[in-house]
Amino acid sequence: MSVDHYENFPVASILLPAKLRPAVEVIYAFARSADDLADEGDATPEERLAALAEYENGLDQIEARETPDMALFRALAQVVTEYQLSLQPFRDLLSAFKQDIVTTRYANFDDLLDYCRRSANPVGTLMLHLYSAANAENLRDSDAICSALQLINFWQDVAIDWKKERIYLPLEDMQTFNIAEKQIASQDVDAAWRKLMQFEVARARAMLLSGAPLAMRLPGRIGWELRLVVQGGLRILERIEASDYDMFHHRPKLGKSDWLVLLGRAIRMKAQ
Repeated sequence: MSVDHYENFPVASILLPAKLRPAVEVIYAFARSADDLADEGDATPEERLAALAEYENGLDQIEARETPDMALFRALAQVVTEYQLSLQPFRDLLSAFKQDIVTTRYANFDDLLDYCRRSANPVGTLMLHLYSAANAENLRDSDAICSALQLINFWQDVAIDWKKERIYLPLEDMQTFNIAEKQIASQDVDAAWRKLMQFEVARARAMLLSGAPLAMRLPGRIGWELRLVVQGGLRILERIEASDYDMFHHRPKLGKSDWLVLLGRAIRMKAQ
């Protein structure tokens, strides 16, 4: 299990009820393909924005109850109708993907959280609606989990994002800990860098744990799915710490051997 891209999206998971798999796969296809339009290949920024505008047009067609031009959106229209889903989470995802094309720095943590609100939280929101569990308390905790997982993705991928000319570490935090961009470029892991990452890891862990009670409230398979997702995120943070915050040369990731650890920890999770 890894914490990157949409790997936490429970597509075809053995814990996912069979009746929900077609809907989840369609939503995943939308999110993954739109993200790839914004981030993969050699397209120019203008071409990427134009491609995402076509996705926005597809959502507009669904909202107008017209037959979408693209097969993906015809399938999505069926899912939206069947489960009475709001289109706002899909629009939020597109907004975040468009932002990735034009925004490469974040001044402060609030700005970064706003991005997470649109790039990550919609996935949890949609899953809760599929499970008919989207009450205010569940949505709050889901947002905390999803945003935390997005932050963890950023922390493990500092080096990868730098190659894409992006920095997701808040510039305000970098200034506080006396870290300049050239230090990321040179992959210099010194005491100042470790203090910065200790701070960011602690913040992501606290956020993830604040939402973790949701996994205990949700019944059945979705609860177990979420327990494993939470424990996967926590495990990645442990790997970052174990590398002494050198994610430049030791990108933290999880392998098959971690599944037993995650399962054991998921079983031991207690309601708070």
